[in-house]
Amino acid sequence: MAYPPQPTPPARPTATTGWGSHPEPLAPDTAPVPQYGSGSLADLLPTIAAGMDVPGTTAAIAELAPADRCCVFLIDGLGWEQLRAHPDEAPFMTSLLAASRGGTGRPITAGYPATTATSLASVGTGLPPGVHGLPGYTVRNPDTGELMNQLRWQPWTQPAAWQPYPTIFELAHRAGVHAAQVSSPAFVNTPLTKVALSGGTFHGRLSGEERMDLAAGQLAAADRSLVYTYYSDVDGAGHRFGVDSDTWRGQLMYVDRLVQRLAEQLPERSALYVTADHGMIDVPFDEEHRIDFDADWELSAGVALLGGEGRARHVYAVPGAAGDVLACWREVLGEQFWVASRDEAIAAGWFGPRVDERVYGRIGDVIAAARDDVLLIASEREPKESAMVGNHGSMTPAEQLVPLLEVRS
Repeated sequence: MAYPPQPTPPARPTATTGWGSHPEPLAPDTAPVPQYGSGSLADLLPTIAAGMDVPGTTAAIAELAPADRCCVFLIDGLGWEQLRAHPDEAPFMTSLLAASRGGTGRPITAGYPATTATSLASVGTGLPPGVHGLPGYTVRNPDTGELMNQLRWQPWTQPAAWQPYPTIFELAHRAGVHAAQVSSPAFVNTPLTKVALSGGTFHGRLSGEERMDLAAGQLAAADRSLVYTYYSDVDGAGHRFGVDSDTWRGQLMYVDRLVQRLAEQLPERSALYVTADHGMIDVPFDEEHRIDFDADWELSAGVALLGGEGRARHVYAVPGAAGDVLACWREVLGEQFWVASRDEAIAAGWFGPRVDERVYGRIGDVIAAARDDVLLIASEREPKESAMVGNHGSMTPAEQLVPLLEVRS
């Protein structure tokens, strides 16, 4: 099934251009880097806000026309490839792809790594990971030397110091745009919400139906409005049961009805954008596909901390061992993973066109991003994560491509 028309890709392979042959081991600059600056999650809200004349924002996604009232509905874990593979379970969202109905759906890229904390920060700040500073699921805090889980915010770190930039919602609120977030009540005071999605007002609702109805009401609350709403259970079903399980399909059917419910309530002069934070891939439970770091003396030699997640690892070496760790990881994993030094990954643009000084030390001495259907688990230190069926994080199309669907009233 062909993708809709895409922006002209850069010369090196990207997540939308196919795979072809690869050198062995895989070179860092052959990884399919996200489309920062033209078609990534970090470009969505700045484009929307620029259409509302919000100072400090720039339109980067050329085909998005301005609207007075805009809502972004982010469905956690719903990748473009998974949506396209299940038209019967998602008839409404699938209909938004059809040219005969005026559909403008297309994929955009999540950003690296394709994981929730990183992507939500990219959405809310309009900045790539190298700038907003959440470059992985777990990363080292250079000030303490500890691994920090950026989704759960453990151990606790001062949010404003970790991510100092204003969100697009804050910029919009300052410019007189009615800004609101409609999500689970559990997220109202979390540090991740504060650094990624704060600005305007937060409205907590438990059920998906309540969120859709309230999001529509918030859109209608002012002549100019910017609303964000969120649903998480598609991701949870994929992690636990896999992205082709009956449970996952049931969640897709449910969220498709939520999208339609919201679309049918849009006030005049509104645009609804449906997107996601990452896709997902199921990884078989065998030693060939699940490499256990905790049982592999070669990979663990010289490693002080193992960060990231199974398909997007940050590796922090003991002092003086970074070169040896890079050489070993490239030799052992280089045919299945893009394995790069910190500077190689930055130069290749994995984290965006620039990396702030405060973010540099959070990135691993070595970074390993899976190309094949493999997972680098840590069965002892990460037992829950190592038992997940569905996984994500890397730069393959199944993980990296997320939908951008549009409905206008």
